[in-house]
Amino acid sequence: MRTFAPTPMKRPYTIALVGNPNSGKSSLFNSLTGLNQKVGNFPGVTVDKKTGISAISDTLRASIIDLPGTYSLYPKSADEQVSCEVLLNREATERPDMILVIADASNLKRNLLFCSQIMDLKIPVVIALTMMDIAREKGMTIDTAELQRLMGVPVIPINPRANKGIAQLKKTIEEVHRNPVQNRQYFTDIPALHTPWIADIQELCGQASGYAAFHIACSYSTLHYLNAAQRIRIGAILGETGFHRSRLQAEEIVLRYRRIDAIIQQCVVTDSPMRKMLISDRIDKTLLHPLWGNIILLIVLFLLFQSIFWLAQYPMNWIEALFAMAGNATAQVLPPGYLSDLVVNGIIAGLGGIAIFVPQIMILFGLITILEDSGYMARISFLTDRIMRSAGLNGRSVMPLISGMACAVPAVMAARTIQNRKERIITILVTPLMSCSARLPVYTMLIGLVIPQHRLGIFNLQGLVLMGLYLLGFVMALIVARVMDLLIKAKERNFFLMELPVYRAPRWKNVGITMIEKGRIFIRDVGKVIMVLSLILWALAAFGPPGRMQAVERRYEALIAQAPEAQKQELQQQMATEKLEHSFAGIMGHGIEPVIAPLGYDWKIGIALITSFAAREVFVGTMATLYSVGNTDDTKTLTEKMRDARRPDGSPVYTLATGLSLLIFYAFAMQCMSTLAAVKRETRSWKYPALQFVYMGLLAYVGAFIVYNIFR
Repeated sequence: MRTFAPTPMKRPYTIALVGNPNSGKSSLFNSLTGLNQKVGNFPGVTVDKKTGISAISDTLRASIIDLPGTYSLYPKSADEQVSCEVLLNREATERPDMILVIADASNLKRNLLFCSQIMDLKIPVVIALTMMDIAREKGMTIDTAELQRLMGVPVIPINPRANKGIAQLKKTIEEVHRNPVQNRQYFTDIPALHTPWIADIQELCGQASGYAAFHIACSYSTLHYLNAAQRIRIGAILGETGFHRSRLQAEEIVLRYRRIDAIIQQCVVTDSPMRKMLISDRIDKTLLHPLWGNIILLIVLFLLFQSIFWLAQYPMNWIEALFAMAGNATAQVLPPGYLSDLVVNGIIAGLGGIAIFVPQIMILFGLITILEDSGYMARISFLTDRIMRSAGLNGRSVMPLISGMACAVPAVMAARTIQNRKERIITILVTPLMSCSARLPVYTMLIGLVIPQHRLGIFNLQGLVLMGLYLLGFVMALIVARVMDLLIKAKERNFFLMELPVYRAPRWKNVGITMIEKGRIFIRDVGKVIMVLSLILWALAAFGPPGRMQAVERRYEALIAQAPEAQKQELQQQMATEKLEHSFAGIMGHGIEPVIAPLGYDWKIGIALITSFAAREVFVGTMATLYSVGNTDDTKTLTEKMRDARRPDGSPVYTLATGLSLLIFYAFAMQCMSTLAAVKRETRSWKYPALQFVYMGLLAYVGAFIVYNIFR
């Protein structure tokens, strides 16, 4: 029998997208790849890696990798370090066959510095020129043909937001793919590139470019892909030559800008020597004003949280009524027994607990996308910078905290851009105090249960309470950060520098896609957890120690047999409730009840607290299951069942005091295993997740205790 060696899989043609932050790189990535995207992590680090497939032509399909934004090949953060490693490591699986540099035409001089560095790596390059409309508003006219001649690489003006220039860009990529040019002259003749030690490092690391070897010499101690022998040899070479990194880097930048200035003089015409004030600048005079800017920010946040209740009210009511009808109809079709109980009180109740909050999740992410896409989200960072510094944090901490309103996991990962270790650790520790979308289902359920739908003029009281919870999380994060700043001593301080993007109209298609995608992710990822736990809870609530359950059944069967027809329904309800109390779930709940009773919670709430430590949203599914198993009336919605819940003395379970206590507990408690795992990955220690879990748990318990006793 003949055997054949397996044919090695051909490596796909890879194009790396690089560019300065806010240059339009993400818009181009979305335009090229559409929905053929996936997000993972670069090997060995927790930095996002976005990849996608793009049909460049009928004969060329390329893998597009979106590298983190960076201003130069001298990295200052984990994101920039990853970009540099991918570009310098010839053995990396992400190694690009072509580099697509996205350059902001309205900031051409600064962007061409990075472009020129990329060109000298001796990898085929295409420059995509974005923001041409902004450049025209500034009074700049750019001769792209002349710019292409002077740079020596293709230059294509594009507008990915409007899908303009993409066809020409793909055509150019196809041409460069067929005829790659790598042996062009260096953009700048740096004297260091002609020294013998550069050739030695170039040979040692297998580089085609002396300039790449120069950057390896500058950063060899932090490049993870180099092995120990290479590091030792490079260190020895540089020690023999008296290598002075800072001096050579400064010399390189001066030489590059000298040639860039000459290029700009030849291909850029400015209408006026005075820079024109853009519409964005005029808007910023108001939105970044120390007084009016903060007032407008509060109004924007107020409208955001009001809209979550106002816009989601009707679809939520429809979904809740639909699942109530489905449960009732199923109960009438299926014969009484465990199968009917499983389908109605386990599956349908669990699905209802997931689906009802999808409208609010979609609306929240849609509104956040509008703020990001319009450019206003970056302004929030600047407006809150002074407050952050008063709490001992760098202004860069603002973006992780703001991101925490959506999800704490990427927010914790976003803290890697903070260079100061102390400020980065404090930011990671306080970020989960920001109210994330996982808390939203809990908030809205409890607010709808205990806060009346009163209107204070044009204001919705429930929306005001929701906004108050989000502000409470932000204020508590600042207080805890200040305490940690006083306890942790460090001399290193950083300054907050950030480029503000211009204001643009939101891309409504992008907003719609984001809403659908986030709703789908909520149903798929969170829904799986809720469904699994709902089914486990159903089993724990439906079964118990045989002796106890049978004793309850025998006692009530005798009472029901002797009771008048009018009382049988009530007795059946009492039997279902008592069986639930004697079930495995009931035993667990009663076991922890003494600990949570001072907070105003009964044993059912105790079960929900336990299950929701896996994920906060599970609270809703737990309530749906417990109140379905213990209730024989399938026509009522979950809110109605919880509102009718009574303690043994006949008083309602969900009073204003209990509801507010629960809201405070969920605002502060660390109930997310994914966040704890992310903190462990970022800090590379279990010490910080443990500290986070303990201090947030104590904060939640004490806060809930105080609130309950104030309002009881």
